[in-house]
Amino acid sequence: MHMNKLFNNRRGGHAPDHVFLWTLGILVVFGILMLSSASSDLGKIKFDDTFFYLKHQIYYGLLPGIAGFLFASFLYYKRWQTMALYLLLVSVGMLLLVFTPLGMHSGGATRWINIGPVSLQPAELLKLTFIIYMAAWLSGKRTKRQTSFTEGYLPFLSISGFIALLIVLQPATTTVAVIMMASLIVYFMSGAKFKYIAMTVVLGFVALAMLVAITPYRMERVKNYFRQDKVDVLGKGYHLEQAKIAIGSGGAMGVGFGQSTTKYKFLPEPIGDSIFAVVAEELGFAGSILLISLYILLFTRGLLIASRCKDKFGQLAVIGIISVVAIQTFINIGAISGILPLTGVPLPFISYGGTALAIFLTMMGVVVNISKHA
Repeated sequence: MHMNKLFNNRRGGHAPDHVFLWTLGILVVFGILMLSSASSDLGKIKFDDTFFYLKHQIYYGLLPGIAGFLFASFLYYKRWQTMALYLLLVSVGMLLLVFTPLGMHSGGATRWINIGPVSLQPAELLKLTFIIYMAAWLSGKRTKRQTSFTEGYLPFLSISGFIALLIVLQPATTTVAVIMMASLIVYFMSGAKFKYIAMTVVLGFVALAMLVAITPYRMERVKNYFRQDKVDVLGKGYHLEQAKIAIGSGGAMGVGFGQSTTKYKFLPEPIGDSIFAVVAEELGFAGSILLISLYILLFTRGLLIASRCKDKFGQLAVIGIISVVAIQTFINIGAISGILPLTGVPLPFISYGGTALAIFLTMMGVVVNISKHA
């Protein structure tokens, strides 16, 4: 395929959504700044380099992410529709590599593959490719995919279940929840019958309950969530207690950028799923509201882009992508605030994680390209 055919939209286009672009840019810069603060002590202790995690995030997350964003923002979005199946197969293939000697075990899970000096998390790639595949499949010429049990719901349930099983085996339960909820939203917005949505929700809750019941550490997290006032704050409730201390210490305006004390050996995962607590401590309630407002603005602009898109694939792709980011953001902030059980899901654009940042930026590039043609 020639480059001009790959990137050219024969129907023309217009300027992208500038509000969406500016909001995304501010979020990314905010994330880099907060990571530089949250990771300084950890980098010094582990690698004798205050900027170790910051440099790693820039080299393996931000720079590849910018490249992916630019590529996706210039690639005519309909090309994703034609490549959807192949991209999904590649992603599944990479996910299967996790269970080979290439898989890297860390923190009680095997979610990464080592390719030379780079570690990749294939499940993160599925957040893009599975949503793209679902959008392409549901916008195809066969109209019965939304109404027929055998031609629509059963295939949807089968492929979703297969993907979910592969990710759960790593294990990465929260990642499954994010992808499955987003794909269900896409399925619903495509015009699927409500009874199929209800059946899937029930099946999802049953599967989740069974998963929690057979894995002691998940059961312990759920128990701790429902008895927060009785949990030993120096034991199983330590993580959440330290997060609450960090959030409470920030007050209205925060203790100041870089001045967090809980990140110094007290707060677990200050650069990962707990980074929102560092934001709240250093920038206070005002900074937390600012960050949440940026997310809300990004989501609403994304949904506005979807509403303007006259093409079904483009519309479903944007809805799915925005749903992934919104659901993951809600789970992260909800968990670290004590609203939801603790999970290990990172905060989009803010938490440390090269693969996650690169994939999220590429996803935003797809949305930007669709905004040019909406």
